[in-house]
Amino acid sequence: MRVQRANGRRTGELRPLTITRGYTKGSPGSVLIRLGDTTVLCTASVEESVPEWRKASGLGWLTAEYDMLPGSTGRRRPRARIKPDGRATEIQRLIGRALRSVVDFAKLGPRTIWLDCDVLQADGGTRSAAITGAGVALADAVGWLKGQSLIAASPLRESVAAVSVGKVDGRILLDLDYAEDVRAAVDFNVAMTASGRLVEVQGGAEGDTFTRADLDRMLQVAAGGIRQLIAAQKQALRQKQTRRSGTADERR
Repeated sequence: MRVQRANGRRTGELRPLTITRGYTKGSPGSVLIRLGDTTVLCTASVEESVPEWRKASGLGWLTAEYDMLPGSTGRRRPRARIKPDGRATEIQRLIGRALRSVVDFAKLGPRTIWLDCDVLQADGGTRSAAITGAGVALADAVGWLKGQSLIAASPLRESVAAVSVGKVDGRILLDLDYAEDVRAAVDFNVAMTASGRLVEVQGGAEGDTFTRADLDRMLQVAAGGIRQLIAAQKQALRQKQTRRSGTADERR
């Protein structure tokens, strides 16, 4: 028997989405993204240096960190005080790869942008929400760099966002919440740019298999969701944001 999706969502419909810029005042980019009941705080910080291995190139760098706060799920998660667990490490690498794919590091110059993604509440799709929110935080950090005359031109080539998609009860569903994710026979996370170029497709089957037609359909549904997410990113960035006070050093 097919189970009705929460809130009566259609198979290819995203959960309710809000993107709040300038959520905290201490970073050049700070975004709270809510996708259904999943809530992630994404901050972008600027550091006027690059890793040692990058110094001779004259290019900039971008890296990401991801964590789930203790109260983000029903059962308390211990804090990762020394190093993140394997899942968090894999996700923060995904976030970094996704955002680096749209950055011209020559235009960024020899500095690093840190993207910190902290899950405040988890109900499925935290990694894709983190990528989507971090994309907006990155754009705001770039705007701050231009405003400070630290860069001459934007290093962002285009937008990038991500979404989950899966096969649940025989149906291809977009943007799985937790209840759907745990029942999914197949699930994927897809990151894609505004021009429709894939950055990453990760996923697989759990106790079942899927056909090439299933895969093609999942990518088609994911692409439709990502177009909606990128439109929401652009709409959020068009809205006027009051720049909070703070010195350059405080923001770094």
